[in-house]
Amino acid sequence: MASAPILDDCSHNSLFLKPSDHACKVGYRDYTAKQLSNAAGNSKGVAELTTSFPRPLVLPGDDLSEDPRYPGQSLRSWIREPDRNEVTRRKNVIYVASPPAISRDIKMDGWALPEHKKKGQNMADLGATMPGVDDVENFLGAFYTGMKTARLSPAFSFVSWEKPVSSKANRQSIPRYIGLRRKDEVVGIRTRPSPDGMFQAQFNLDDVLDAAISALPEDAYALLLLVHQDLYKDEEDDFCCGLAYGGSRVAVVSSARYNPSFDEVHKVERIHAWPASHCEAYINAACESAEVAKKRPSKKRKIETTNAKADFQAIPPSSNDRPDPIHAAVEAHYELLAANTTFTAKDFNGLWTARVCRTASHELGHCFGMDHCVYYACVMQSTASLAEDVRQPPYLCPVDLVKVQRATGATEVEHYVALAEFCDARSTTHMFAALSAWIKARLLELEGRKL
Repeated sequence: MASAPILDDCSHNSLFLKPSDHACKVGYRDYTAKQLSNAAGNSKGVAELTTSFPRPLVLPGDDLSEDPRYPGQSLRSWIREPDRNEVTRRKNVIYVASPPAISRDIKMDGWALPEHKKKGQNMADLGATMPGVDDVENFLGAFYTGMKTARLSPAFSFVSWEKPVSSKANRQSIPRYIGLRRKDEVVGIRTRPSPDGMFQAQFNLDDVLDAAISALPEDAYALLLLVHQDLYKDEEDDFCCGLAYGGSRVAVVSSARYNPSFDEVHKVERIHAWPASHCEAYINAACESAEVAKKRPSKKRKIETTNAKADFQAIPPSSNDRPDPIHAAVEAHYELLAANTTFTAKDFNGLWTARVCRTASHELGHCFGMDHCVYYACVMQSTASLAEDVRQPPYLCPVDLVKVQRATGATEVEHYVALAEFCDARSTTHMFAALSAWIKARLLELEGRKL
């Protein structure tokens, strides 16, 4: 299939930049401007930055909805983190490892492909191709500007580990282990049939990370390994898209579940992906649908809900010639939707790549010692689902940006300029176009403060 229709005509006219009313119900407490300023290491205080850096959405089912009291990691806490590794002149390279090649002695060519035939129309083949490692490496080079980036060589390859055994789960011949080779070392990787049937098989994420640790070059600050096969961490997991051993400076990201073919299955929004995830209509619908699924609330509960809604901050579009960053991002996102009535295979390629790039920058953030963010909507937020993943922004909030600046030596402007250059070369991809617009509006804000 070459294209898919865009069905949603929402214009995102009003945005919510504070946590939803659901956040109040589950016990998430928004931070004050002073608390946010202190977390970023600025004891003198800073101006309110809500229209540049909105707060977390905290929608039903989101990670912060399940763990609303998760502690924030301030700049001071990050500096004092005992397992954090400093960037040094001897260890200052971010290595990116290409997806492992597949040896001829093992039959697993189809393991990275969705089982479209088993899932029917919900798993239509959209014609997208797997993200290229060049794009991921270049994005990380821009995101962590100030660091060197390099391709790991020689690369990994999958090889045979043992004879296959029959699997009743998918009636395929799935070996219990696959070998992951680099140079003369082969690490055994546990496998299993995919529990939800979306793929033929999955690899154990911890085993892949162990292989990555053994391949860490002497001058590496961190290593990210990209794989196209599906992953799992624990036996209870259906799947896992990525993980980092921060103290060991390695991360692994799988592109498998970010395939747009899965969007309907996993209820992933395209129209209301970031930045349109801040759309008032979308947030109201998400919260209301969760309420409908529950038992009818008591009269007292209704009153509490009404009070919580009063704390919402709905912001209409900016009317001046210099829109604030979040509105600039939404405008760029919407203009692409209005200009194209269908998603083409090229659009799906960009969508898939953008999702992997965002997760790669998140997982590498853990290698820099950053914990999950609870202060703002931020690329370092934790995520409980693929649906939540696409609602989160691809930028660093003020608290986490200052950590990266301290580690890489790059200024805020240098960081933004490098990212904008990357995004402008991929301006037909929604996330990159929106991020570029957000950055340019943010740079204008920074210029204005200097005048």
